[in-house]
Amino acid sequence: MKTLVKLTLASALTLGTAYGALAAEFTKATVKKVDLKAKKVTLIHEELKSLDMPAMTMVFRVRDDALLEKLKEGANIEFVAERVDGKLTVTEVK
Repeated sequence: MKTLVKLTLASALTLGTAYGALAAEFTKATVKKVDLKAKKVTLIHEELKSLDMPAMTMVFRVRDDALLEKLKEGANIEFVAERVDGKLTVTEVK
């Protein structure tokens, strides 16, 4: 019986973690500057709840060239940022 309870709990935790990873939280922002050469973007963003960061203007890395090409100065976007190799990085844009 204990084994069944442990397996059920482990399954619930695994599903919860997987769902959390899939449910990325998008944040609204305005693109202030795009630096194609450095692969960076400056965003004026709302609060980043997932990173416990208040609204501000800051520079993010963008690893994906296709994503970087979508960003235009003055555009209003929604984005996801994560810590990748210790650096704040834009990982999704819509």
